[in-house]
Amino acid sequence: MGTQGTGRRRSTKKERSTAEDDALNLIAREAEARLAAKRAARAEAREIRMKELERQQKELSDDDERMSVGSRGSVRVEDRDYQEKGSRAASALTASTLTSLGGSSSRRGSGETALTVDAESSLREIKDALAEAEEKYRKAMVSNAQLDNEKNNLMYQVDTLKDSLMELEELLSESRREYQEKVKEYERQKQAHGVLQFQFSEVKETLKQSEELLNEIRQLRLKQDGFVTEISDLQETVEWKDKKIGALERQKEYTDAIRVERDELREEVVKLKDILKKHGIILGPDLNINGDVSEVEVNGTPGAEPASQDAARTQTEGSSMLEIRLRKLVDEREKMIEQVKKLKAQLDQKTQNNGTDSGCSPDGEMMENGTDPNIMDLQRDSSRQVNDLKFKLVKAEQEVTALEQNVTRLEGQVTRYKSAAENAETVEDELKAEKRKLQRELRSALDKVEELESNNSHLCKRLEKMKSSRGMAQTP
Repeated sequence: MGTQGTGRRRSTKKERSTAEDDALNLIAREAEARLAAKRAARAEAREIRMKELERQQKELSDDDERMSVGSRGSVRVEDRDYQEKGSRAASALTASTLTSLGGSSSRRGSGETALTVDAESSLREIKDALAEAEEKYRKAMVSNAQLDNEKNNLMYQVDTLKDSLMELEELLSESRREYQEKVKEYERQKQAHGVLQFQFSEVKETLKQSEELLNEIRQLRLKQDGFVTEISDLQETVEWKDKKIGALERQKEYTDAIRVERDELREEVVKLKDILKKHGIILGPDLNINGDVSEVEVNGTPGAEPASQDAARTQTEGSSMLEIRLRKLVDEREKMIEQVKKLKAQLDQKTQNNGTDSGCSPDGEMMENGTDPNIMDLQRDSSRQVNDLKFKLVKAEQEVTALEQNVTRLEGQVTRYKSAAENAETVEDELKAEKRKLQRELRSALDKVEELESNNSHLCKRLEKMKSSRGMAQTP
């Protein structure tokens, strides 16, 4: 339940952070759109201002040209008017002077000439002053045009600086907002760092405890492994004994079955002998009543039996009594099979002899025809029994080989378990010796610790005595 609550809190925090991020992204996009619109409007205003400035400069240049042309014409007109006025004044003066003076021109001729000279000099001064004024006016107009251009340029620069200032203010506001966000993020990271440090300390303590527990668990596991090995060894010994008992029981059952089959074969041989006697077949001296065959005819050669006995002795020396009994039973079965084969051969010879006798006398032929089906049935029964005995013999041999393989395998397992037990005992002895060594080292270390503690206490007492003696010496 605690994990689900933390997961939900994390999911809500993530949703809040994503919502805040989306809102901030929308605000940033709107601000960028506004900035783009403002920049476009400013660019258009700049173009319009540039066009207006160019138009004003053209108009000013045209006005300057017109003013220069008009000033020149006005100066000329004023000069003409001034000259006409001067001539008129001169004429008026001359007329008035002439009328007033009444014929005194001779006396005042020098004065008139002086007045004309003064008037001309004043006219020249006025012309010079007028030319200077025109030049100053022209320069003032040019300077005014330049100042107007500079003013327009400065206004344009002021507008651009205002735009840049607004952009910088927006950047400053964005940077402040980012700074505040970074500060908040720093605080969150700081809190998370404190939480992680606390968790790290807790995890460190838990790791120490877990390491201690792991060491204890390892020791317990080592002890458990020792107990398990001992128990497994005991179980294996018990299982081996159980298997051995089962194998002995199976061997006993097998021997009992073989004995039963041997008795049945003996009974069948006795029945066959009785049937042969009824038919007039006389058994040879090499066949006994109990189904045993003479050793010379069974083995083929008289010298072969000592070799077989030696081989049997060498084989039976390393085997148990049960294997010896099994081999004896198998030998008896083989002898019974050979005896059946010999009886079958005698039956074949008898039938052949009866066939030859039937060619000489018709009575014998009638008798042979009468006894022939019984002999054929006997042959079939004997052949079937022989085949069954062969199959049982092969099966018994296979079982014997399987038992021998199991015996060898179990012996190998016993040897391996013995070697493992010996190795475990050696390891146990080594561990015990190491444990004793560690215990001795621990005792010696504890003794050293006690000695050091006693020395430390003795030194502390001496130090206290020295301090007390110094204090007593300093008091008087």
